[in-house]
Amino acid sequence: MKGREKKLKLYLDTSVISALFDKKSPQMNYWTKEFWKSLDGFEIFISDVVIAEVQETPDPVLKGKMIKAISGVKVLRIDEEAEWLSAEYIRHGAIPERYRKDAFHLGIATAQRMEVLLSWNYKHIVRRKTREIVRMVNARHSYPFLEIMSPPEILGGEE
Repeated sequence: MKGREKKLKLYLDTSVISALFDKKSPQMNYWTKEFWKSLDGFEIFISDVVIAEVQETPDPVLKGKMIKAISGVKVLRIDEEAEWLSAEYIRHGAIPERYRKDAFHLGIATAQRMEVLLSWNYKHIVRRKTREIVRMVNARHSYPFLEIMSPPEILGGEE
């Protein structure tokens, strides 16, 4: 019997969950659905921050769909280590202070030793500056490398 191939540990931020139902951005919706078809190939995680953001969704129908989509996904908790890392990312300019929840996603993913953080948030998360600062902070404090990607990148597609 062959040994099982190790699955990548992926942290999904809220933008990936909402894009599954986003009809205003057909490309994002398409790539998110394509990613969703490949979930079995990954070890998938969300966090209590994602759950809180989903609960804040004003549209009850959309909120229900999002809750259903994440049911059964492993939930990571924000802890002191993740909060400290989030503050470090903010302090070094990866994420603006007023977008602290975005920094929480990064902090949780790093503290919980995720290999990839998957996001559609190009404004604060999936961008070169954030990737470089997260890499620097993690290296400086002996944390493993965290890859930050969008769904098309993880699937090897175009955006």
